[in-house]
Amino acid sequence: MKVGIDKISFYTPQQYLDLTDLAAARNVDPNKYLIGIGQQQMSVAALDQDIVAMAANAAEAILTLEDRQNLGLVIVATESGVDQSKAAALFVQDLLQINPNIRALEIKEACYGATAALQLAHDFVQLHPQQKALVIASDIARYGLNTAGEVTQGAGAVAMLVSEQPHILALESLAFYQSKNAGDFWRPNYSQQALARGKYSEELYLQMFTQIYQRAQQKVAIDQLAALLFHIPFSKMGRKALKTLQDQIPEADYKRLLARFEQSILYGQKVGNIYTGSLYLSLISLLEHDNSLQAHDRIALFSYGSGAVGELFFGQLQPNYQAYLRPQAHQELLQQRRRLTVDEYENIFQRQLVTDGSCQEIVPPTTTTKHYLKKVDQHERFYQ
Repeated sequence: MKVGIDKISFYTPQQYLDLTDLAAARNVDPNKYLIGIGQQQMSVAALDQDIVAMAANAAEAILTLEDRQNLGLVIVATESGVDQSKAAALFVQDLLQINPNIRALEIKEACYGATAALQLAHDFVQLHPQQKALVIASDIARYGLNTAGEVTQGAGAVAMLVSEQPHILALESLAFYQSKNAGDFWRPNYSQQALARGKYSEELYLQMFTQIYQRAQQKVAIDQLAALLFHIPFSKMGRKALKTLQDQIPEADYKRLLARFEQSILYGQKVGNIYTGSLYLSLISLLEHDNSLQAHDRIALFSYGSGAVGELFFGQLQPNYQAYLRPQAHQELLQQRRRLTVDEYENIFQRQLVTDGSCQEIVPPTTTTKHYLKKVDQHERFYQ
């Protein structure tokens, strides 16, 4: 029985900061951002678009009424959770009017969380083939103004419907993974900004990929792979990981993987870092930009989450998968965003939700977004 991704879509807030503007404001050569880390823009989330609202907006686009009735599992993977106890999936279930006879939960393990959720959803559908599972990766990457990580911020959500006989990507049971207790990146409960040992985190990412790939190559020949995708907090990180293979594999294989890597980073370069969703945004980008892929092509995906967990897993494209993608909608979503000035970005960044139990009404900056955070009152969030 085939189980995998039947539908997939992403959402990102309707305003962005161009990194050339940020470079000018920070007195930095723009090529440090455009070439040095390989990014162009970053989406900026206003208060109304927290991870719950973005998750609902991403899933809204792919769920039919029948899907909502057939769901048996809803998982939101995030490291930007809105509550220490209540799962974001419960808010999403309510917003999307999903049937109540489901399991709803939230998963956390840095940027790896969505892969854990996807594997759990895969196993659930295998045991319950008449039901479907909804996996949503939703995050807001924040590092603070004038920090080293500022340029690798972003916001967005990716929603995936997992089912039997999927239309897009059938997941294989073969996977290689590794976990290690490491202090490369973390965010204490009392902090709204992440803390990171940037160089160490990059080294650990590459080390974990190398070790996992060495195990995988004993069972998977590189010429069997049409593409190799990476978790991409910024595109240069994935490029470094791919480059570790350049002297190990035939030139033709490396050129093929590199060409498709370039297609996989196009959306991420404009959205920025979305933590749990970054790998899956690269999957959408590849499938919606590369016209040379064919049914039954095998794709490898490397997932990484600081702290740290890594996994390399595989999937096969399904016949006519292109008909189930949303390239025009996604491109319009990006094109319709408003370009912020640096002052506007800094102002949005510094806005906070009240924490004293008082009532705060939130006015969305745009009227085109379906789901949004409406107010906070007595420490409780209310969504529209």
